[in-house]
Amino acid sequence: MSETKHERPGVYSVYDASAVVSAGQAPKTIGVAAKAAKGTVGQAVTLTGYAAGVAAFGEDTTPGMSTILRLLFANGASTVAAVRVADDGAVSDYETAFQALSGQEVQVVVCDSGETAVQQALRTAVESDSAARRERIAVVGGDGDTVSELVARAAKLNSERMVLVGPDALDGGGETLAGVFAAAAAAGAIAAGRDPAVPLNGTELKGLGGLAESYSDNDIDLLVRGGVTPLESVAGVISPVRGITTRTTTGGAADATWRELTTILIVDDLIPAVRSSLRSKFARTKNTAQTRSAIRSQVIVELEKKMAAEIIDSYGEVTVTASADDPTVCLVEFSFAVAHGLNQIYLTVHITV
Repeated sequence: MSETKHERPGVYSVYDASAVVSAGQAPKTIGVAAKAAKGTVGQAVTLTGYAAGVAAFGEDTTPGMSTILRLLFANGASTVAAVRVADDGAVSDYETAFQALSGQEVQVVVCDSGETAVQQALRTAVESDSAARRERIAVVGGDGDTVSELVARAAKLNSERMVLVGPDALDGGGETLAGVFAAAAAAGAIAAGRDPAVPLNGTELKGLGGLAESYSDNDIDLLVRGGVTPLESVAGVISPVRGITTRTTTGGAADATWRELTTILIVDDLIPAVRSSLRSKFARTKNTAQTRSAIRSQVIVELEKKMAAEIIDSYGEVTVTASADDPTVCLVEFSFAVAHGLNQIYLTVHITV
């Protein structure tokens, strides 16, 4: 809103308005790779609110970057690292954007493409980054996919670091949006979660006008078993039925180990916490029995914290030894059991008449 200039002394003001003007309190940073109205291609820009995103990337004429940002911030995102993808939208263009995000401290990643090849490139990127101690997951959507097509897409991704959301969402006018926008809303909710052991089930997804399809119980069974996170709308509230990763097989055999989203979120919470604690306390020290004992104690402290917070159920023996191959290397080994979310409660009722 422009300000009219006058000569009279006094105090004058201006104001503007935006649907989402500030960030939430999410502990995780989100990375976005999407086409945009403006901005430098391939350059990561850190944003802490929707208005800053519009200033950097412009406002969509068709749903794109600014729509994704609006959904992310509406669902609790606090910080977003966004990269504009070249308008051609080739797989190589997205790979360039994913590489730019690789250097950012992000924990959740979304992109605006429903192409399987792009999503597979995103899977490769997040798995490579996670292997390099920059743990992250990606949330993607289809584009008009049926239940069977979503299951087939999940099978092609098949990674504990990939979350596939369906069905497509509707905008406020009832028009169908590409699946990425439902995925963006889910990504904002995942990033806003402070306890990795609490399931995504029932979390309200804001900013969506509805869903393009209503799943039956049989549909939901197929989707969950097939590695898809299904959404539902109940009394106008859109939420995930169950948070699921696309990892359903290992070596071609069915494997439900990584099916629950909370499992990978707990791993990405605990291991970096232990790593950070050891790095801060043992930056310059000797590889002696006394030091190794101190390292063991510190690992136990971190594990006890996670147990107290009910993020893990238990942990096994912690061993710390000097490497037989390299005397400057210390080997730390331990096991733990993740805390599981509560998905179902079964009542058995005995009635006396």
